[in-house]
Amino acid sequence: MPIGNVIRGTRAGSLPAHRAERHQPAPCRTVTYWCRNDHHTNIRLAAEVEVPEVWDCPRCGLPAGQDAQNPPGRARLEPYKTHLAYVKERRTAEEGEAILAEALAALRRRRGRAAT
Repeated sequence: MPIGNVIRGTRAGSLPAHRAERHQPAPCRTVTYWCRNDHHTNIRLAAEVEVPEVWDCPRCGLPAGQDAQNPPGRARLEPYKTHLAYVKERRTAEEGEAILAEALAALRRRRGRAAT
């Protein structure tokens, strides 16, 4: 069997056997965050980026900070609002009635009925 002509295969998606020598890895730093449930998360960031004050905990979803003794509190979230709730913030009841009457009149005109 010829030794100098051997074709070796690799599986799809595998990494090269050695590190490419044409580039240097970017300088990184590790930042640790703690949440109220005593979970800690290590995040690798590039050395030149600004470190965020708060990071969401991947285990429980609470906000996590860099101070292990005093992690940030639970974020206060606004309750979900429907489209109608946002409209009611912008319009009074009288304005809503006038817009509804105008829209109904336009709909009746398109259907060929007289407005009542």
